[in-house]
Amino acid sequence: MGRCPTRKVKKRRLSHKTARRDKFEVKGDDLVYTELRKPETETKPLELNEDLPGMGQFYCLHCDRYFSKASVRDDHFKTKKHKKRVKIMNGPAPHSQLDADLAAGMGMPDNGPKLMAA
Repeated sequence: MGRCPTRKVKKRRLSHKTARRDKFEVKGDDLVYTELRKPETETKPLELNEDLPGMGQFYCLHCDRYFSKASVRDDHFKTKKHKKRVKIMNGPAPHSQLDADLAAGMGMPDNGPKLMAA
């Protein structure tokens, strides 16, 4: 089939750079999972921070995101992305760096039982 020979404008595609940038700004799944498992008594109230949106008062713990207003945060709670994230965080513990090291063979060696006592 191919392209129409008279078409002069290429289709615009979404930029991949924003997704790559956002990936490094978010906490890892294992850190968020441990934050969620803390008892309510250990969690601190949110402090005012001028650098964050909404002075740092409207925060989604599951997605590690700050919002400008409570209404925007409440709209976020209804999105598919947030619901999927909540489902992941309520399930089994995500992989941690220790799991990755052990899978790569960089963890503690297991040489078996000692055969001769020195």
